[in-house]
Amino acid sequence: MYDIENYYNAKSVSEAIALLTEHPDARIISGGSDVLIKIREGKMAGSSLVSIRDIEEIKGVEKKDSGDIYIGAGTVFSHITADPVIQECIPVLGEAVDQVGGPQIRNIGTIGGNICNGAVSADSVPTVFSYNALLKIANAGGGRTVPVREFYLGPGRVDLHPGEVLTHVIIPRAEYEGYHGHYIKYSMRNAMDIATLSCSVVSRIDSAKNILEDVRITFGVAAPVPYRCVETEELLKGQKPGEELYQKLEDSIRKEIHPRDSWRASRDFRLQISGEIARRALIQTVKLAGVPVKDQGGEEA
Repeated sequence: MYDIENYYNAKSVSEAIALLTEHPDARIISGGSDVLIKIREGKMAGSSLVSIRDIEEIKGVEKKDSGDIYIGAGTVFSHITADPVIQECIPVLGEAVDQVGGPQIRNIGTIGGNICNGAVSADSVPTVFSYNALLKIANAGGGRTVPVREFYLGPGRVDLHPGEVLTHVIIPRAEYEGYHGHYIKYSMRNAMDIATLSCSVVSRIDSAKNILEDVRITFGVAAPVPYRCVETEELLKGQKPGEELYQKLEDSIRKEIHPRDSWRASRDFRLQISGEIARRALIQTVKLAGVPVKDQGGEEA
């Protein structure tokens, strides 16, 4: 039984804004994979809902003439994974959202809902952080664009004001071109469980000099909000991939992140696996760049 006071179905972004302005206490719903669970559990009982599920203008993926990639907030995970633009330019995002729940959830859950839910365990979020994504938000005043790193205010809290709708996730061309990425989710039951810890690494290699030109490392469930490891990133830039670099990565990560104890895992366990999954993710990005990777014994992996 779902205790819902009123349900409004918006057909356009402007209609959604008008409904949200008229009913400031209403909640936005699209696929409902998060909202309906909270209503059923009583956490949001008696809520009014504004559905944006039927708004076609916020669905799909488009690569603009500038090369920037616009992902509609209403695009479901399964469509993101299968989209040709995603597969060609930022396949790691498709791989990450393919680890959300089961097939049913991936066919109804949207990237916008995953971001706006504010959960640090959201599978799409570490990758959009690592790509320095921008969030396009519509409102009655003409809208605004917010860097995703400024959108998260605290556990379960995001910078979305009353009367606002997230319409697109933007990955600028300069933030993905020449980069390779890899996402690792550690959980007890893989896709059918939320992350105990997750990590998305995006890197760019200067193959002529064999150095790591740029690297971005983002963890989920390692802090109250998704966490970019900027200190570790700076430590690794300009260095040659190899065992010495990977050991520096592990040691630095374990000093930088701030996981907590929970019933899913202890803080110490999360710290232990953090360095390992970051190492594995970085090594995979180096491989994707076509650079030979040697194991600890010096043999090519």
